[in-house]
Amino acid sequence: MREVDLRRVDLNLLVVLAALIEERSVTRAAMRLGMSQPAASRALARLRALFSDALLADGPGGYVLTARAEEMRPLLRGTLEGVGELLDGRAFDPMRETRPVRLLMLDLEAAVLAPRLIASLAAHAPSVDLEVIPPGRQPLEALEGDAADALVGLVEDAPAGIRKRSLYEDHFVTLMRAEHPAAGAELTLERFLALDHVVVSTTGIGRAWVDEVLQRSGRQRRVKVRVPSFFAAVEIAARSDLVMTLPSSLARTAADMRRFVTAQPPLDLGGVTMSLAWHARHQDAPRHVWLRRTIVEAVAGLGLR
Repeated sequence: MREVDLRRVDLNLLVVLAALIEERSVTRAAMRLGMSQPAASRALARLRALFSDALLADGPGGYVLTARAEEMRPLLRGTLEGVGELLDGRAFDPMRETRPVRLLMLDLEAAVLAPRLIASLAAHAPSVDLEVIPPGRQPLEALEGDAADALVGLVEDAPAGIRKRSLYEDHFVTLMRAEHPAAGAELTLERFLALDHVVVSTTGIGRAWVDEVLQRSGRQRRVKVRVPSFFAAVEIAARSDLVMTLPSSLARTAADMRRFVTAQPPLDLGGVTMSLAWHARHQDAPRHVWLRRTIVEAVAGLGLR
């Protein structure tokens, strides 16, 4: 690997580069950094010479990032964060923190956790905003690229570089509207299979856990609707004869609307462990240690086990 002589590089340029990449505008980057527009333009010229790349290229309606700029974006963010922590030592004061917290969570998981987390942030980190990001198809890659601080959800296998800890154990329930024809009757396996089901699928591909279990015994249910959102699925179940099977903590959030009844699924689905996952590079970072502790305390206040 080629060794770079850092003595010949003005590291302040990296701060300018981060602003340029985020703003994609020399004028806005200059305003963000409190410098003049000509000074920001000169800094961009030096950065282009340093990296032998345009970094910002002309596009429709303004600048767009070059492939090289897109590639360095997550590394640059992590580098500047690390330098800040290095200079700040081990000190971290959440009351002075201004960076937003970015969490990967599904919508109904956010509905369960976010209210208590928001209350905790308001009390102990009032300048910190919460950004909930849909997990997408590759949520662990988002942690790798620093697109999010942590993930709250189901994490079965954590690859190298990803750390996790369990938050609480949960079990599955079947949810249906209170006026459903099957409400109040024993939910046998035959009756369960005869019903139409709505399934939450954030990726749009693959089978749900219920269908995996059914397949092992050679059985199959009718999945009539697939949607990417728990709240969409809940509304569909509330206004139709479709039923949905989901973790009980999420069902309790939906059941607050008093439009539903729950039943025990007539098959052994086992338990489900909701976890908190983060990248190993942030294992000892004071801000991330505080964030993980805050999330764990927020979950503990929910009374989940």
